[in-house]
Amino acid sequence: MESLGDILKRMQIGAGSPGARREPPPPAEPCCPVCQGIGFVHPLLEPGRPDFSRVVPCRCQRQDVEKDRLGRLQRYSNLGPLARLTFDSLLPQGRSADPQNQERFGRALSYARAFAQNPEGWLILCGASGAGKTHLAAAIANERLSQGQPTFFVVAPDLLDHLRATYSPNSDISYDMLLEQVRNAPLLILDDLGTQSSTPWAQEKLFQIINHRYNSRLPTVITTNTLMEDMDERLRTRLTDPSLSKVCVLEERGLLVVKQVASHGLETLKDNSFDNFDFKRRDLPVEQRRSLAEAYRICTEFAKSPEGWLVLSGASGCGKTHLAAAMGNQRLSQGYPVFFRVVPDLLDHFRAAYGPESKVTYDALFDHVRNVSLLILDDLGAESSTSWAHEKLFQIMNHRYNTKLATIITSRYTPEKMGGAIGSRMRDLKLSTVVEIKAPAYYGDTEATESPANAPRRRRPGIQPG
Repeated sequence: MESLGDILKRMQIGAGSPGARREPPPPAEPCCPVCQGIGFVHPLLEPGRPDFSRVVPCRCQRQDVEKDRLGRLQRYSNLGPLARLTFDSLLPQGRSADPQNQERFGRALSYARAFAQNPEGWLILCGASGAGKTHLAAAIANERLSQGQPTFFVVAPDLLDHLRATYSPNSDISYDMLLEQVRNAPLLILDDLGTQSSTPWAQEKLFQIINHRYNSRLPTVITTNTLMEDMDERLRTRLTDPSLSKVCVLEERGLLVVKQVASHGLETLKDNSFDNFDFKRRDLPVEQRRSLAEAYRICTEFAKSPEGWLVLSGASGCGKTHLAAAMGNQRLSQGYPVFFRVVPDLLDHFRAAYGPESKVTYDALFDHVRNVSLLILDDLGAESSTSWAHEKLFQIMNHRYNTKLATIITSRYTPEKMGGAIGSRMRDLKLSTVVEIKAPAYYGDTEATESPANAPRRRRPGIQPG
C-alpha cells in the first residue's frame, strides 16, 4: 500500500516541482464589464444609486436570452435555406420580360410588404413555377422573424408527409401536436398548395387546416400554381372570400394555364444549345459545312434579339430543330417567355382543349400561341392537311404576320414549296429571314431532300434573291 508520504510527495511533484509538466490554464471567458461575469446587477434608483435590495439580469444576459429566442423562432419557422430570400434580394418587377407581368409582380410585392408589417387576413399568391411566389412568401416570413414574431413556413406536400410520419411509433412528435401547431400558428405560410397528391386523405387534412384558420381568421399566406377555378370548391370558397383574402395573380391567366398544362414545350430539348451544335461536321464537303456554319451564325444573332420571322428549311435531321431549340433555351435562360411546339402536336393540343376533361380552355391556349412574344413552330408541313388544321395554322400565322411578332419556323419544305397563304407570308422578305440548310441528316438515316448547293442560300429581309 502506498504511504501517505509517497502520496503527498507525488502530489507535490505533479503540482509544482521544477520537473513537473504543467497543463496550460483554460482560456478565460470574456467578462462582462457591467456585472463582471456574475450575470446580475443591482438596478439603479432615480438619483443614480444602486438599489442593493434587488437584483435584475444584466444586459449581457438579456442579449443571450434574445439570441436564444431568435434561434428558437428560426427553428420554429422551418425556413431552413429559405432564410436568404428577403425583400432586399427581390427584383422589384420580377423576372418576367412581359411588361404586364412586371406590373402584376410589382403590385404583389407591395401587398407582400404591407402584409409583412401588419399580417391581417389572407394573402394568396398565384402564378406558374418561377414567377416569384415562394420568394415573396419567404420574404414575408423572414421579415416577421426579424421583428421577433413567430412564423411557420411549410410546403404543402412536405406537410402531408410530416403528418403521415407522425403515425410511426418512432415519431418525435404526435399527430395531434403537429396538426395543432399548424392549425394555430400565429402566421402560417403554406407554399405550393395544389402540388400535393390528390388522395381523399390529403384533401381532407388540408381542408381541416385551412377551414380552421378561415373560421378563426388567422393570418395566412398561400402560394399556388393552380387556377382558383380549378381548386376544390370547399377550398376555393375560402381562398377567394373577399372579406378575408387578397388574391394576387403574378401572371396573366392565359400564360398561367399554358404553363400549368404544357409549360414552354422545351423540356425534352433542354440540353440543345449552341455550344453542343456541331456545325463543323468534318464528314461533310466544304460547301455543306459552310451552309451549317452560316445557319449557326444567323441563329445565334437572331437569339440575341428576336425580330421578325426566321424560317429554317432543310432535310429531316439536318439540325433545324436543334438550332430552333437552342434559340428557345437561350431566351428562356434570360427570363423571356417562349412557346415551342411540333406543329402536329400543337394541333392535337387544340383538339384536346375542346374536351370536357381538359384543364386548359381552347380560347386560352389559342390566344397564348397567337400572342406569345416568341413562338417556335417545329416541322411545319408535317401536319395533316385537313381544312380545320390549315385554318387554325393560318389564323395563328396571319395574326403574328400582321402584328410582326417574333416567330421561328422549321420545315422540310422551302416557303416556295409550302405554297398557299401561309407560304406567301413566309416568303415576305420584309419580315422573314429564310435559311435553307444544305446538309444531310446527322445520323445518316434520312436522305437529304435537297441537292447540295455551293453555298448556303440566305435571303435577308428586303433583299430579293438573284
